[in-house]
Amino acid sequence: MKRGAGIALTAAVVAAALGVGYWLGGRGNFHEAPPAAQTAAGEPAKKERKLLYYRNPMGLPDTSPVPKKDPMGMDYVPVYEGEEDSEPASAGQIKISVDKVQKLGVKTEAATLRQLTRTVRAVGRIEPNERRVYTIAPKFEGWIEKLHVNATGDLVRAGQPLFEVYSPELVSAQREYAIAAQGVDAMREAHGEAQAAMKELAQSSLIRLRNWDITDDELRRLRQTGEAKRTVVYRSPVRGFVLEKPALKGMRFMPGEVMYKIADLSTVWLIADVFEQDIGLIKPGQKAKVVIDAYPGREFEGRVDYVYPTLNTPTRTVPVRVEMANPDNLLRPGMYAQIRLATSATAGKVVTVPDTAVIHSGRRQVVLIERGEGRFEPRDVKLGLHTDDYIEVLEGVAEGEKVVVAANFLIDAESNLKAALGGFGGHAAHGGAAPKSEGQPSQTAPAAGGHAGHGVAPMPGAQPAASAGHRGEGTVEGIDAKAGLLTLNHGPIDTLKWPGMTMNFKVANEALLAGVKPGMAVAFEFVERAPGEWVVTRIEPRAQSGASEHKGH
Repeated sequence: MKRGAGIALTAAVVAAALGVGYWLGGRGNFHEAPPAAQTAAGEPAKKERKLLYYRNPMGLPDTSPVPKKDPMGMDYVPVYEGEEDSEPASAGQIKISVDKVQKLGVKTEAATLRQLTRTVRAVGRIEPNERRVYTIAPKFEGWIEKLHVNATGDLVRAGQPLFEVYSPELVSAQREYAIAAQGVDAMREAHGEAQAAMKELAQSSLIRLRNWDITDDELRRLRQTGEAKRTVVYRSPVRGFVLEKPALKGMRFMPGEVMYKIADLSTVWLIADVFEQDIGLIKPGQKAKVVIDAYPGREFEGRVDYVYPTLNTPTRTVPVRVEMANPDNLLRPGMYAQIRLATSATAGKVVTVPDTAVIHSGRRQVVLIERGEGRFEPRDVKLGLHTDDYIEVLEGVAEGEKVVVAANFLIDAESNLKAALGGFGGHAAHGGAAPKSEGQPSQTAPAAGGHAGHGVAPMPGAQPAASAGHRGEGTVEGIDAKAGLLTLNHGPIDTLKWPGMTMNFKVANEALLAGVKPGMAVAFEFVERAPGEWVVTRIEPRAQSGASEHKGH
C-alpha cells in the first residue's frame, strides 16, 4: 500500500512539472512574436525628427551646422527635415515666413505691357467766344435820340432795334441819294452822257449810305418815297447778350465810338493754364472733361481748339483754349473751371508696374520681386513716365515678373531691406561686426506679430552698412501717438542735402514711440515711403552710439 501511494505521488509531481514546462514554453514563444503583432497591440512608436541645419533668424542666406548667435545676439533657428525650402535663398534676397507674409497682407501683380494714358489737370476760366462777339459803332457823327435796349446783360434777338440816332451828315446823304435816284428816273430818255453822269452820282450816294451801315430796307424805302428820315434805327446783328452799353440817351458820339457790345454765348471758350511740363502732351482736337464750381456733380465736355504760342513766365504755364457748347447758357464768362485732359503719354506699349510697387528712398527707386513663397528680391529700377496709377519701368523689371504692390514697406521693416540692398554694393548685408551698446535698446519698426529691432543697421556711432534710408540726429519737439506723427528738430541730413529744420515725420509703427518724450535728443533712421512722405523706421536716444543689443527673444 505504501509503495502504491508513493508511485501515485511521483506521477502527480511529474505531471505538474510537465504542465509548468508547457506553460513556460508558451510564454517564451509569446515574447518571440513578430514585432508587427506587438506594435499592433500597443501604441505606435514616435519617429524622431532629423535636424538638418540652423538658419539665420532674419532670413538672410546664412546657415550653420551647429547652434550659434548672430551679431545682434539672436539664436539661429533649427530647421528639421521636411521644413527646409525647396531651394536655398540666394544673396540679396529677402526671406519671410509664409505666416508673416499673410499677416502683412502682401499682394503682388505682374509687370505688364500697356500704353500709358496720362491725365493732365489744370484750372481755367470761362470767356466769350471771340469769334462771336460784336460791337455796334456808328461811322458818322451824331446824337442818340432813343434807346430801345437800355440795360447791360439783356438778351437781344437778331434784328432787334437797339437805338435811334440823328446825324446831319446822314440826313444830307439821304437827300442826295433820293435826288440822284429821282434824276436817274427822269433822265431815262436823255442824252447818254447826262444819263451816265446821273447814274454815277446816284451810285456814289448809295455806296456812301451802305458804308455807314444803312440797311437795305431803309435804302429801298428811301428810293421809293424819296423822303429822308431824320433818325436812323440801329439793330442787333446777332442773338446774344449785351456785355457793354456805353450808349446813353441824348449823348453825342463820334465816328467809331462803341455804343453796344453783344456776345453770342451759344459757344464759349475755356482758357486753361497748363503747366509747362505737361504742354507737350496737349494737341488740338483732344477731348476735355470740365467741372464748374457752380454746378457740383455735373461734368461738361469740350474740345481743345488751340494751344497758345506764349508762356506765362511768373506761373510757368501755357494757355490752352477749349471750345465748349453752351445751349442752356449755364456757362457764363468769368466762371472758374477745372479741366481734365486724357492724353496718350507713350507712343506704344511699355513695361509698367503699379505706382504703389515703387519704394522711393530719395536717391534710388526700388521694387520687390517675388521669387517664391516668402522670398523677395529688392531690385533697383529706372523709371520713366508716371501716370495716376502706373509707372513706366525703363530698366530693372521684365514683363511678367511679379512685383509687390501692397505691404512692401512693411516687408522693408520686417526683413531689413536695407541690409539686403547693401549687398548690391558689396557691403555686409546684415549683422556686421558692430559693437553692442550697454543700456536701453533702440526702438525699431516691429513686424506684424514679431518684435522690434529685427535686423536694423547700426545708428550713427557704428560703421553703417549700405542703406536705402537716411540717418539724422535731432530733438523731439512733439508726439501725436494717435495720428502716428513725430515732430523732430533735426540737424543737416547729408544724404538728402537738407539743412537743419523742424518737420513732421510719420512712424512705421506706434511701438517706435515707446519711451520717446518731448525734449529728448535722439538719433533716427527714415525712408521715403511715397513722394514727400517721410517715415521713421528707427529711433533711439542720441546718447546711444553703435548698434543696439537686440532683446525680446
